[in-house]
Amino acid sequence: MSFKLNLHLDRRNTSFVGRWWWTLDRPTFFAMMALVFTGMFLVAAAGPPVAARIGLPEFYFVTRHQIFLLLAMVVLFAISLLPLIQVRRLAGLVLLLSLAAMLLLPFIGFENKGAVRWIRFGGMSVQPSEFMKPAFAVIAAWIFTLRFRLEGFPSFRLATGLYVLIIGLLILQPDFGMVVTVSAMFAVQFFLAGMPLRWVVGMGLAAMFGMIIAYSSFDHVAARIDRFLDPASGDNYQVETSLKAFTKGGLIGAGPGEGVVKQRLPDAHTDFIFAVAGEEFGLIFCLMIVALFAYIVVRGFLRLSAEEDLFTMLAAAGLLTQFGVQAIVNMGVAVNLLPAKGMTLPFLSYGGSSLLAVALGMGMLLALTRKQFGRAKR
Repeated sequence: MSFKLNLHLDRRNTSFVGRWWWTLDRPTFFAMMALVFTGMFLVAAAGPPVAARIGLPEFYFVTRHQIFLLLAMVVLFAISLLPLIQVRRLAGLVLLLSLAAMLLLPFIGFENKGAVRWIRFGGMSVQPSEFMKPAFAVIAAWIFTLRFRLEGFPSFRLATGLYVLIIGLLILQPDFGMVVTVSAMFAVQFFLAGMPLRWVVGMGLAAMFGMIIAYSSFDHVAARIDRFLDPASGDNYQVETSLKAFTKGGLIGAGPGEGVVKQRLPDAHTDFIFAVAGEEFGLIFCLMIVALFAYIVVRGFLRLSAEEDLFTMLAAAGLLTQFGVQAIVNMGVAVNLLPAKGMTLPFLSYGGSSLLAVALGMGMLLALTRKQFGRAKR
């Protein structure tokens, strides 16, 4: 008796998976998977020294990263299968839950490095704001489109009010890196939705005053900006160590396992994973990582230029913006082009909630940019 398993997915395959495969933006999907596998290797390199330094089992971070990565891939795949209306409904549910959790943070959250951003849930630390980001991108896009469907609907005011609420909750934590990411995303969506000139001027002035107030009111913000502008004004150990790692790595790197930055930086497996890549694999490898992020973002916006559905365009633009800004901030800090800010590198850094949140956002992006069957039913 013989068994034949036919996994060939040609265009005549009308099965559920077959239709998903041929409607998916496969180049973007493959670029994401390249980042995922790169992250596996980098965490495997950086995780053991960090674990040993703080008294954990050697492969503690590696094992947990693989578990979170498996869950993240399930999330990404499952969400990429959804039709548009289900993506919007899911985003609404996630946004409600994450905002509720952010409201409760002062009461049930725990402090880490001077900020209260996390909740312990199911044996892991969950950062609600990470899940808020992609959900807000989708819901803000939906709110902006309602002005074209419901006459007199105050889309601009309602979206701005929701944005102000979110920014206020982020400042209370405080998390100014997230404020920058969410603000950039919202500004791009607002602009594409037809922002009036007076709103452009108003938001620009608000951003300027916001930065001045943050610098004047929060000592850690002022310290980071001062150290960035004048390295001699304070302790720049992490950034200086990161720069030495890139110098040592040179063009082709010191070789897998030969780096020492992961033994010195406390956040080598998270915020400074890019420095580990630079030291062990060199400039060429780092440029390949940058190219993957750039490819996903640039390809996404190029495809959106031909998108006729406003909701899809705005939601996908928001998701792409937050993905790109997060990558730019992380890599910019590692090479001292931006002030220090704790922010993970999407798909590459170790992290439970951050990895799952990125999978949520990119799963939504893949679902939104598929060639939808019955797209009108949204």
